Amino acid sequence: MTAIHWLGEEPCHEEALVGAKAANLSRLADVHRVPPGFAIAALPVREYDILDGLGARIREAYQELGRRCSTAKPAVAVRSSAIGEDGGDASFAGQHDTFLNVRGADALLDAVRRCVSSASSREALAYRQRHGLAVDDARMAVLVQELVPSEVSAVAFSANPITGDRGEIMINASWGLGESIVGGMTTPDTFIVERDSLRVLARHVARKTRMTVMTPDGTTERDVPKDLQTRPSLADDQIQEIAHLAVSLERASGRPVDVECAIARSTLYLLQCRPITTLE
Repeated sequence: MTAIHWLGEEPCHEEALVGAKAANLSRLADVHRVPPGFAIAALPVREYDILDGLGARIREAYQELGRRCSTAKPAVAVRSSAIGEDGGDASFAGQHDTFLNVRGADALLDAVRRCVSSASSREALAYRQRHGLAVDDARMAVLVQELVPSEVSAVAFSANPITGDRGEIMINASWGLGESIVGGMTTPDTFIVERDSLRVLARHVARKTRMTVMTPDGTTERDVPKDLQTRPSLADDQIQEIAHLAVSLERASGRPVDVECAIARSTLYLLQCRPITTLE
């Protein structure tokens, strides 16, 4: 029986049920500020279209999420959480489709179908094959979370991914939703932080020309207002808060991590945490 598992609850801690991405966030939700959401338990990709009752259970979970968010049609992010994704050897970064600012049950069901279908793309299958993972029987869970209306988004690495220095934290940050950073649509600000003291060692404030923003029916890319283009996206206290988060997540996982987070209404939210798979 396909189940819906809520972030922060015991069943959602199990990677075999919901994949590493959802399980990691679920275990961290008790300690860190993680947007509320649920995971659709992993199924073989081919079964998503034939399983009776799956759509009804997703609709019920979306209604419950709306109650938890105090709105009838919460804006959500829909992301893959395939078995083997965000593990120690393969991150799957960019291999599966993500859908942002999805509103309404019908739109959510469509986004779930499209997210699952992306596991069968030529690029995703080739990636699985290169990493020795199942190709013919890929199992996909899907993560549905409230979408934080980010004023600033950041990606933090608890070890410097360029130099390999474990004593440095690197933070990339820019205005708006994080897709402009992870998708390479803008050149973000870069901050290097000393791990032990959280002192900012270096900062490069880029000219940030594009940002991803929410629209009534999704997201779009817009020009950054001129007065923000060369303004630092993070203040020093925010840099240190993000660096502290990265260090604490590394300690919890036992290895360097890649962290996605967002600042909305002056509050820092943890969106994703996965191992860095590119360090020697």
